[in-house]
Amino acid sequence: MRAHPMVGDSLLALCLAVFDILVFATGSLDPELPDPNWYVAVPIDLAVVAPLVFRRKRPLIAAYTAYVISYAHGALDLGVSGLAALAISLYSVQVYVGRKQGLIYGGAFVVAMAVTAIVKPEPSMAAQLVFSAFTIAFCWLLGEFMYARRAYQRELEARLHLLETERDQAARIAVAEERGRIARELHDVVAHSVSVMVVQADGAALALKSNPELAGRALGTISETGRGALGELRRLLDVLRNERGDDEPRVPQPDATALGDLAERMRAAGVPVDLTVGDGLDELPAGVSLGIYRIVQESLTNTLKHAGAGANAAVRVHRTGDQVEVLVRDDGAGRARSLEQVGAGATGATGAAGATAATRQPAPRLSVAGGNGLIGMRERANVYGGKLEVGPVAGGGWQVRAVLPVRLNS
Repeated sequence: MRAHPMVGDSLLALCLAVFDILVFATGSLDPELPDPNWYVAVPIDLAVVAPLVFRRKRPLIAAYTAYVISYAHGALDLGVSGLAALAISLYSVQVYVGRKQGLIYGGAFVVAMAVTAIVKPEPSMAAQLVFSAFTIAFCWLLGEFMYARRAYQRELEARLHLLETERDQAARIAVAEERGRIARELHDVVAHSVSVMVVQADGAALALKSNPELAGRALGTISETGRGALGELRRLLDVLRNERGDDEPRVPQPDATALGDLAERMRAAGVPVDLTVGDGLDELPAGVSLGIYRIVQESLTNTLKHAGAGANAAVRVHRTGDQVEVLVRDDGAGRARSLEQVGAGATGATGAAGATAATRQPAPRLSVAGGNGLIGMRERANVYGGKLEVGPVAGGGWQVRAVLPVRLNS
């Protein structure tokens, strides 16, 4: 019945019509009134209950159609179907249309009862009016209760839909944040490792004939760096592939305590690193400690790629109270000499050959190493409410300074 409500309404209308037709057929109507012909009584009995079939889809049309036909049904005194149709219509209007239309139809119901009492007065009219008033009140209150219940259900459905929407949005935001985190991790791993491997490969190619031992050490560094990068990439890809990730043991993320190993790898790659680490870094939260490691790693990788041969790097990590300061500075020796030579050549070209050379070879521009690495470092600092300062140093070189607040669980 819930899946097909019109079936239940049709059965209800049929039962009311059959009841009145049986009453008419057995001659149980008012003996003081002449019996109408069957071809008049039966169609009216059917017509007064027929609108009940559509009381859910078209409640107002069905209600006022039954209201009009009920006058003829009541005038001929054909049974109780007219009163029942009006009562059910009042309930339907109250539930499916609203309180205002229910009050209007209830007033029309009262008017119909008053007209009947005036046009056809009977000794039992007082009892009929009391019964009709009780019927009107009962149907209106029942309709009001069902209307409030349906409104409450609609409100619950709207809230559930809103909660589902918010949950989906939160899930999409979480997925986007996780993708950003994984992208930063992939960039840090790939950029650092590939930079080290490229520098070592170039050095090995130059020293292959003159210094085979040095070339062999460079190839060993390439192999070790590549294996480490593959391990970290495999771990990140396993996180993407596995929903649960319980099949294989987890490898811990690097943290501030691994800065010594990072400095050793950079020294092996050809960048002298002076590392100074203060106390209290082993008590940092995991996220802050990982952020410190990645900022230092990205800074040293930029030194390796952009500072040039012969550049030195200094790393200082100190905790002061509730803050951790990270300072990575290089002297940028190779890049500074390169820029000075280009400037001298450009200013010294005064002849036609110099002008032709300047035309064929445009002077290189000074580019700041930003891109994804700088964005990743800035995001890592902003996540924990810190700040990041990146820029050239007076006298040559490059500096990265980050200040991260420490939030320890009490």
